Amino acid sequence: MPAELYPWMHLVGRILFTLIFVVSGLTGHIFNMKGSVAYAEMKGAPAPKIFVPVTGIMIAVGGAMVLLGWHRFIGAGLLVLFLVPVSYYMHAFWKVTDPMMKANERAHFMKNMSMLGAALMIAFYAGDPWPLSVGP
Repeated sequence: MPAELYPWMHLVGRILFTLIFVVSGLTGHIFNMKGSVAYAEMKGAPAPKIFVPVTGIMIAVGGAMVLLGWHRFIGAGLLVLFLVPVSYYMHAFWKVTDPMMKANERAHFMKNMSMLGAALMIAFYAGDPWPLSVGP
């Protein structure tokens, strides 16, 4: 594969990874706060009226920071701080008895674990130079 493609692959990878955080943070948590708060309340998450908007800002900003390659350790850290508690409270498949719902929650939990792993790797490599990024 031509080496000229590597920087673009890095950028496309960042776009694809961060898209879910930026879009969910804005459209799910901020612009649909009422619905997201109701869903978090139904799931038994603590203080949803506070944490839904806070986490929306966290993931939108964290995702944007990783996307732009600007203060990426902080951006990845915001995503990690979001993914750990949201996976536990919102996708607790071990508490679900219905087999279909359990499978759905397990899939979301595992998706979050995958994104958590990626965010930790991004934090690890945050000090290295990133192609097509705007900052440190």
